Amino acid sequence: MEKAIIYQVLPRLFGNTKEKPKTNGTLKQNGCGKFNDFTSERLNDIKEMGFTHIWYTGVIEHATQTDYSKFGIQKDHPEVVKGIAGSPYAIKDYYDVDPDLAEVVPNRMKEFQNLVDRTHKVGLKVIIDFVPNHVARQYHSDAKPSKVKDLGEGDVKEVFFSNQNNFYYLPGEDFSPRFDISSFKNPYKENPCKATGNDCFSNNPGLYDWYETVKLNYGVDYRNNQYHDFFPLPDTWMKMRDILLFWCKKKVDGFRCDMAEMVPIDFWKWVIPQIKEFYPDIIFIAETYDPNQYHLYIHEGKFDFLYDKVGLYDTLRSIMRNENACHNITQCWQRLNGIEGHVLNFLENHDEQRIAHPNFAGNAEKGKAGMIIASTINQGAVMVYNGQELGEKAMDQEGFSGADGRTTIFDYWSIPTVRRWLTGKSEKSELELRDFYTRLLNICHSESAIQSGLFFDLEYANFNNPNFNTNKQYAYLRKSNDALLLIVANFDDSDVKLGINIPYHAFEYLNIENGTERPYQNLLTKKRGKCVLSSDKQFFISVPKNEGVIIKINLKRHK
Repeated sequence: MEKAIIYQVLPRLFGNTKEKPKTNGTLKQNGCGKFNDFTSERLNDIKEMGFTHIWYTGVIEHATQTDYSKFGIQKDHPEVVKGIAGSPYAIKDYYDVDPDLAEVVPNRMKEFQNLVDRTHKVGLKVIIDFVPNHVARQYHSDAKPSKVKDLGEGDVKEVFFSNQNNFYYLPGEDFSPRFDISSFKNPYKENPCKATGNDCFSNNPGLYDWYETVKLNYGVDYRNNQYHDFFPLPDTWMKMRDILLFWCKKKVDGFRCDMAEMVPIDFWKWVIPQIKEFYPDIIFIAETYDPNQYHLYIHEGKFDFLYDKVGLYDTLRSIMRNENACHNITQCWQRLNGIEGHVLNFLENHDEQRIAHPNFAGNAEKGKAGMIIASTINQGAVMVYNGQELGEKAMDQEGFSGADGRTTIFDYWSIPTVRRWLTGKSEKSELELRDFYTRLLNICHSESAIQSGLFFDLEYANFNNPNFNTNKQYAYLRKSNDALLLIVANFDDSDVKLGINIPYHAFEYLNIENGTERPYQNLLTKKRGKCVLSSDKQFFISVPKNEGVIIKINLKRHK
């Protein structure tokens, strides 16, 4: 199976080249990227970096403060929209795409389908979000097929819970959040109040709750802590299945499933096999945060990949911040216990701080060593977030997002490093970093040892090695057929010359001849040399600061 190398990008931000966007600026003031900004040339640029998939984040129509009522799209009340542009995770119409992203709003779905076609034509696969746990407070589908009933259309609103309701209701209670929403002449009203998306089952969510969303009902009575037998099948299950099939017919290749753990595992193990019966190559990625449920969501839930956020990401982040030791990476792969091929590794995404931001590592160069490990340690998927490859710092205070070290998902904005790249004005350091990512990802794309090879951790064999610092360096082997990769990541701020122990057990496990001279090449620099692979002698190698080496050793016998 080909290693999935995913590029995450928000179309709203990607093509926007506005030089000086205004904090809390409107669409007219700040501009907005469009589907059409992903030209064949730009998609080829992404493909040539080594990517196999592109995750278009924020495609499905969501709540916004921009008024599209003249196009037959229901206007949203600004009091229950986060930011001027609105959150891509407050879905307003599962059957439509975001009008912000269209050059011609009435043609928005056609423009999206043209984007899918262009993406496929350059050899990339398309991933979009599926947001199953919650929707915008004013969810209303203008574009649903004629025979489809809208969410909540048949609900019994006089009860908190019913197996056939799409929402949870608080009968007799008004929506009354713990912050001021009375600044408008016509304040937002909701009675009965619906439960809020982050499992807030009261009528007064706080500012940091997902107050702009409402929780979907999958047949679990949370107030009485009762998990029913899901018979008859909850109506929400059927509606969500039909929505997934709708997008499959649009030729998308996969879904990144938002907050998958907040939806009953019973739904996933019911719906994913049904979708794959018709679309066997479709992939499902779970946003997960509980390592104790990883195996459950792979084996029972039938997901193809899941986030290893509370695992490899958190560990690498703490190492890059000098708060942890490299040898603790060993625990990350050990805890996976057989599902290494099903994890999605990353150093950035829309929820996390940028590497270059002072509150993370403060320098994009420090992401190199971590990225080498994230992309090569196992055969699972790896993801890069648009701007990461250019060293984006996310220093702007865009609006609702604030100056938090993340690139906003709530506001109309442009990303400085991406803007410079699109207009041919990139700084030298940005182009050099992008070149590093290109070299690394293409190695991942081409080397079978990374795609599907065996793995052997060398950290334990070097724990008391005076020529190797397990606090600052991490080393391992990947092997496939006649190629052996020695991968070393150096998190030190200084260049180092290392002597690495390769234990006898590694030769046994990987079936490598011990004590022979072999040619090698550093795949990142193309430099060649010869080495003796031996359990009795250290492998000496120089490794640059905050980076690493990928040494490919030819194991073929020469007659």
